[in-house]
Amino acid sequence: MILAFALFKYFPFGGLQRDFLRIALECQKRGHEIRVYTTSWLGDKPEGFDIQILSAQGSSNHRRMLSFQRQVQANYRQNPGDVLIGFNKMAGLDVYYASDTCFKEKALNDRSWLYRLTSRCRYYTALEESVFSPRYNSLILTLTQHQKDTFQTLYGTQAERFVMLPPGIDRNTKIHERENIRSHYRDKLGIPENNSVLLLVASSFKTKGLDRAIDALASLPQPLLKQTKLVIAGNDDPKPYEARADKLGCSQNIQFLGARKDIHELMMMSDLLIHPAYTESAGMVLLEAITCGLPVLTTDICGYAPYITEAKAGLVASSPFNQATFNQLTADMLTSDNRKDWINNGIQFAQVNDLYSQHSKAAEVIINYARKDKTAA
Repeated sequence: MILAFALFKYFPFGGLQRDFLRIALECQKRGHEIRVYTTSWLGDKPEGFDIQILSAQGSSNHRRMLSFQRQVQANYRQNPGDVLIGFNKMAGLDVYYASDTCFKEKALNDRSWLYRLTSRCRYYTALEESVFSPRYNSLILTLTQHQKDTFQTLYGTQAERFVMLPPGIDRNTKIHERENIRSHYRDKLGIPENNSVLLLVASSFKTKGLDRAIDALASLPQPLLKQTKLVIAGNDDPKPYEARADKLGCSQNIQFLGARKDIHELMMMSDLLIHPAYTESAGMVLLEAITCGLPVLTTDICGYAPYITEAKAGLVASSPFNQATFNQLTADMLTSDNRKDWINNGIQFAQVNDLYSQHSKAAEVIINYARKDKTAA
């Protein structure tokens, strides 16, 4: 069968992009042809993928997204496959992988009525409605119960259209080397053993709350600040955040590493994953951290935050977000006697719970959908 995947942009370090690639590779491994519609592809191209680069036109992101939708539909009509899977919201999908939070919820709760009158809001709401409205029948792969509840509340989507997926992180095969890796990486990055390391991993510094993390760092009591580093792994523009840190007097305590492939090793080097996200449909990085024995401090807006609470592997800041409260939680976690418990609880939780099978499960659902559709036809 030909399985066609659509995502607006591919780059190696985005969460959505990583999920797409792992699902597509799993489908290919099961003997199916993979076609990809996208506007750009950065990084290595998997052998055997038919990657079609479409030229999205428009003066704004939402207009380019609409242009991409039209081109995907036109190309797919001209050269049909057995199933069309979308990783961005758009009309005409057979299967949608719900990696994003609900746009309509944010527009209603976090934006003004004036924003809701803009063309951007109208277009993105229409794209979302073209997936979730009861008038359509796309199968929806969701990552968390909160996602499902939100979309059903706001759109009245039929319950039978949702399939809940387990998380899909990589297993940490080096946890037994944790102490050696910690020493090696600290030496490599010039971080003394007696320093505490806050780690933030993000492809978008804005949405993952790097500003909040810098504010929390700057708020630490001076003796603690002197022995604390904030290490940031991710391919985004550091300049606004370097300026913020400089203004707050903590620029010497921050290291930007850029995009990295050795995230597990960085996690095993660190003392706390700090993830004060503004928006996060799931947050695989939270689960990756606990498999590495890294306690987590995050916000309850993250879809996978309940796992941290259930595992007793860190703390979750409740909404509405309060910077002063988050600052105090950061200081408390860096000095807490519970650190060993958080470490051990997270490792044990990851050993006895399924945090790993999302991509094989998604591939199975997609292939079965295509087969049933073909049989019905």
